[in-house]
Amino acid sequence: MSKVGQKDTLPELALRRALHRLGYRFRLHRRDLPGSPDIVFPSRKKVVFVHGCFWHGHGCRWGRLPRSRPEYWQPKIETNRERDNKALTQLREAGWEPMVVWQCELRGLDGAVGRVEAFLRS
Repeated sequence: MSKVGQKDTLPELALRRALHRLGYRFRLHRRDLPGSPDIVFPSRKKVVFVHGCFWHGHGCRWGRLPRSRPEYWQPKIETNRERDNKALTQLREAGWEPMVVWQCELRGLDGAVGRVEAFLRS
């Protein structure tokens, strides 16, 4: 698990490239914000998290728990989900507007980018 990257993952890079191509400028991984968001738009006070379906317990087919050692994986993924919810709550309380983009959504990159664009325009 130490080999699993936390920053600059392929889904995150794909979304960043697409947003940059559209003219959006942003900051990355601001450690002074709760949860260290993947993409930060400081002037808009909006942040985007790119979550891996497996590691963050998404309900899609890529987010399923392995059959081996469920006693290990269930609490681990549940802790990740609790940490995510806490970070989202803290960001909202601090006046930031968060958005989560799931890895599986980025399989249809245009749709995901459109969703992020709508979020940024709102």
